[in-house]
Amino acid sequence: MKTGARTLIEALQREGVDTIFGYPGGVVLPIYDELYDSSIRHILVRHEQAAAHAADGYARASGRVGVCLATSGPGACNLVTGIATAYMDSIPVVALTGQVPTGLLGNDAFQESDITGITMPVTKHNYLVKDVADLDRVIQEAFYIARTGRPGPVLVDLPKDVTTSQMKSGGTVPKTVSLRGYQPTYEGHVRQIDKALDLIARAERPLIYAGGGVVLSGASAELLEFMETAAIPVTTTLMGLGAVPGDHPLCLGMLGMHGTQSANYAVTECDLLLAVGVRFDDRVTGKIETFAPNAAIVHIDIDPAEIGKNKKVDVPIVGDVKAVLQALLRRMKKRGETANWVARINNWKAQYPLSYSDDGRLHPQYVVEQLSDVLKGEGIIVSEVGQNQMWTALYYNFTKPRTWITSGGLGTMGYGLPAAIGAHYARPDMPVVDVAGDGSIQMNIQEFGTVAQYNIPVKVMILNNMYLGMVRQWQELFYDRRYSYTELPPVDFVKIANAYGIEGLKVEEKDGVRGAIETALATDGPFVLDFRVEREENVFPMVPAGAAINEMIGVRQR
Repeated sequence: MKTGARTLIEALQREGVDTIFGYPGGVVLPIYDELYDSSIRHILVRHEQAAAHAADGYARASGRVGVCLATSGPGACNLVTGIATAYMDSIPVVALTGQVPTGLLGNDAFQESDITGITMPVTKHNYLVKDVADLDRVIQEAFYIARTGRPGPVLVDLPKDVTTSQMKSGGTVPKTVSLRGYQPTYEGHVRQIDKALDLIARAERPLIYAGGGVVLSGASAELLEFMETAAIPVTTTLMGLGAVPGDHPLCLGMLGMHGTQSANYAVTECDLLLAVGVRFDDRVTGKIETFAPNAAIVHIDIDPAEIGKNKKVDVPIVGDVKAVLQALLRRMKKRGETANWVARINNWKAQYPLSYSDDGRLHPQYVVEQLSDVLKGEGIIVSEVGQNQMWTALYYNFTKPRTWITSGGLGTMGYGLPAAIGAHYARPDMPVVDVAGDGSIQMNIQEFGTVAQYNIPVKVMILNNMYLGMVRQWQELFYDRRYSYTELPPVDFVKIANAYGIEGLKVEEKDGVRGAIETALATDGPFVLDFRVEREENVFPMVPAGAAINEMIGVRQR
């Protein structure tokens, strides 16, 4: 006979799990004892929130399910922010939590928390396992649910007596999973696809609005072929960056609150909007009634709940983005004449390029541009949240899918460093760089201990302006520069890195940027770069809250 803990490890191995990010505690000791001799690599983080973010980063970089493990009570609760982050961005994660023995459930036992109740709103599904005989089935179902349909996190809560119980028989594991009431639709309806093709053939000003669903479905090649075949320009969401090469002639970059002028003008003027793997988020649409006001809208998404949720659409197509794009390509016989429209967009791109002051000072946009020029797309870029995130989205040229990892929907500060750890274990062949702000890096700065312990070659580039930069920007623009509790005291991040045994450099002059980046990338192991950038630099363009997305401020015209 074998214990529940052993059964769990074997079930994880069947699912192809090679890495778990976790932190031990009393009720999960049976699991950790089995991990000790298993083939699964365990990465000891310094905080459970980091375990969830690392599993998330692993999933985004690899396309596989990420796994994290925490003990009961505070350990499980510390996962919640990371689980919610994965949920908002549709990332497949399985979170394993320890729980007090079943006989103590509901008794307010030491380190008990109702983690299934707590996480119900931010998981795709969750389980409380009360019988060791259910373990194999539950783990199989958890991974199936996490990675199929619209991906998302699944939590499995494991009482200690379940992991220590002996299996009475070997049991059988079904070859396939069939869950009543859960049957995702992958193929789009042919009639709806034909309606979309008819609109494409008649459109004079079509635009593709592509999001994270393109990346999650592995549909980048199909999207590229479709946009080139139909000669339709593309703008992407924050989560869709890298779905198509950012330097492609038909790519307009990111749209929305901090989108490019050409992208926001194109959405406002288009007569057909092809929304592909998106959810019409408020940071994209601005004032919703003015978003694509002149356009017929085709919305392709695997989650039927997203279609029509925020914006009425003319042709809904429920299905996997990859499968639907393939069907569109197979059935396309005629496309619209878009040459004049593309020329108009190119004029906007030339007239309204992204720009910042060229005054010889150290601007954060310049740092990101230099990173982009050094890596030339051959790396994985992770970001924290705030101005650093937006500057990276705007000024780094993403050319491939799954090379941009950031918290979009939840906007979680402290996400970047642990997510970069996960990304490294997913893609050890690629350099991984975390672009951070001095505020957000301090949210999970203890993970310097993790990268030092395992000599993880993550490079951390801190755009240090000694402010909570994005909040300060809003205070400058909309609160008369009343900087209420957004100024941060200076921190020597290189000394902190050195205390963990990590090398680092402080850069205060523009001339030192490129050499510092090259030094960091050439170093075997982690490296921290502290860039002392212009303190009151703002992210522009910007759409103020409540405005239409073509009503941008801070724009510059060539």
